[in-house]
Amino acid sequence: MSKKIEKKLNGTVIVTYRCNARCSMCNRYKAPSRPEEEISIETIQKLPNMYFTNITGGEPFIRTDLKEIVRELYKKSDRIVISTNGFFTDRIVDLAKEFPQVGIRISIEGLEQTNNEIRGLENGYQRGYQTLKTLRKMGMKDVGFGMTVQDKNAPDLVPLYQISNKMGMEFATASLHNSFYFVEAKNIIKNRPMVAQHFESLINKLLRSNSPKKWFRAYFNHGLINYIYGQKRLLPCDMSFDTFFIDPYGDVMPCNGTKDKEVMGNLNRQSWDELWNSPKAEQVRKKVRHCDRNCWMIGSVSPAMHKYIWKPAIWVIIHKTKALFSKYPYSMFENRIVRALRDGKITKEELDKCSTCDLHATINNGLSEASMEQLKDKSGEEIVNADIARQMKD
Repeated sequence: MSKKIEKKLNGTVIVTYRCNARCSMCNRYKAPSRPEEEISIETIQKLPNMYFTNITGGEPFIRTDLKEIVRELYKKSDRIVISTNGFFTDRIVDLAKEFPQVGIRISIEGLEQTNNEIRGLENGYQRGYQTLKTLRKMGMKDVGFGMTVQDKNAPDLVPLYQISNKMGMEFATASLHNSFYFVEAKNIIKNRPMVAQHFESLINKLLRSNSPKKWFRAYFNHGLINYIYGQKRLLPCDMSFDTFFIDPYGDVMPCNGTKDKEVMGNLNRQSWDELWNSPKAEQVRKKVRHCDRNCWMIGSVSPAMHKYIWKPAIWVIIHKTKALFSKYPYSMFENRIVRALRDGKITKEELDKCSTCDLHATINNGLSEASMEQLKDKSGEEIVNADIARQMKD
């Protein structure tokens, strides 16, 4: 009897909702989880086999047991990337010494002044930049920048890419999103043509590189232009089918882009097979199939690009061929919607209605009752500041 081949999944583990940054586009720092409730090693041991795992937060390095978490996840995952603000340099370097194969993505939102204004971390740019340089000197290969592009930092997009390129680092991009995960519903790009113009410049630089990986990253950024114009995704979303998120409370979710928290089951209380194949999980999958949020985040797009490879591949072949004859093989006006706004066939207000921005939304922050309870007496910032001060003292 032949042995059944197990299908590996793509997973994101949100190890904490505690965060020391004060990002203008994310209010998670106002809604932290209680350390006592955060996902345990025992629950992590119940996760399935994965071909890729992203560890994120909050700020994952606030957890003092992150090395133990990584140790367990490496028993289950082929590749791990940690998303961080880079503030806890000593902890990051210490972890990298034990796990030199781990990927580190440090969120930097532009050049120094812009980054520090957006992220609200004192000296945040220098700390992140120096952390990256230290990791590079150690011989770490899978390190790089992560940038969430918005009106304020779009002019820094290409300059920041050039810095990362010079350092031989990865450069990941995103744009503004609204969801329970970000505790935000009011994010919106105000000047779409300006932001798209900077994405266009980046795409052309990526296409003229000698790296096939960058050519496909150009396609991803092309999709970000499509997203900020409020259009339907270029590729289907298969979140909850072959990709999942698990939050600090052990709740397994399809993704982090939904308006409210959608729960497939709880791994603290269930086995993986029981959870993944449950009627509740099927209900969530039906919602995903009819989801109209059109998110374009790397967590959902990367698996889709692998699964539907012919679509980005055709786009890459066409534009890489153009790059042989032109300095600018890509134009944002290839997108019909970009031309429609330019030509007055659609208004900015009509495009605003296509976005997930909702000025009147009630935000569901995805916290447990116990985590909500702690916010009655203190703000999230006060709780996390006291938490970090206690850690540093210890």
